[in-house]
Amino acid sequence: MTYLARETAAGRSRGVLLRTLALATGVLAVEVAGGLWTGSLALLADAAHMLTDVGGLVLVLFASWVATRPPTPEKTYGYYRVEMAALVNALVLLGVAGAILVEAYHRIVEPRDVLGGPMLGVAALGLAANLGGAWLLRADARGSLSVRAVYLEALSDALSSLGVILAGLVVLVSGWTLADPLVSAAIGLFIVPRTWSLLRQAVNVLLEGTPSHLALEEVEQALAAAAGVRRVHDLHVWTLTSGREAMSAHVVVDDLAGGERLLERLHALLHARFGIDHTTIQLEREPPAVLTIKADGKAPRAPAGRYHEGGRQ
Repeated sequence: MTYLARETAAGRSRGVLLRTLALATGVLAVEVAGGLWTGSLALLADAAHMLTDVGGLVLVLFASWVATRPPTPEKTYGYYRVEMAALVNALVLLGVAGAILVEAYHRIVEPRDVLGGPMLGVAALGLAANLGGAWLLRADARGSLSVRAVYLEALSDALSSLGVILAGLVVLVSGWTLADPLVSAAIGLFIVPRTWSLLRQAVNVLLEGTPSHLALEEVEQALAAAAGVRRVHDLHVWTLTSGREAMSAHVVVDDLAGGERLLERLHALLHARFGIDHTTIQLEREPPAVLTIKADGKAPRAPAGRYHEGGRQ
């Protein structure tokens, strides 16, 4: 049996991801050095956020490479699910946000000196790098959940860098060093809801939930409306990996004689209207009702119900 391998959405973005990784790694090193030099927690928080970007990029690149390995009889879908590195990335990011919030609390209780001028310069460099990374990723983010995760992190990093710039200006102009931990806490709070949304999407894919952009009722109605179809049952739609959905269903038809042509029409419908390419459809005839003869000789009417593989559910 032959199994065909297909490139994942993240795999098609490998060149852009590599360029973004090089940019993010360079800025990460500068922000860590700048944070230690200036004593700015906000810079270190921004660097921690950038570190998750770098880690996420490495995971996505590795996962997209592994996912190109061909399917085997043991792994008939191949390694598509390895691309769900977004789940690991989200969990790490939540941990980083918690650490930032704890350290910000300690610095609010015990303020520390911060060098406002160098802090401002490093933050400006970080802002430019994050905007550049987001610009590189913007087009590819629509096609891959993992690339979208990195794209959103680049945008959130840009906002956090802007916050660090504002804190640096306050420290430089007024000497009020509490601006540094307050901005750090704001960065940590900003990370949480965006990361939680990403985590929910990744878990939904792993649990083979219905993709958020598809309505199961609409898919069922579209199939049932096709000529020759009486009804649809046991319908399932799930995501194999970003940009590739799968569907299976039992379709009750009037006549099995034209089954091949009907399957072609249904596959074309699912591809054109819903973007579903991997479909498994079982055609069935409505089985005759089974009557039970009671002791009084009367044959009661069979109760109405749905059928499943030749019998009543």
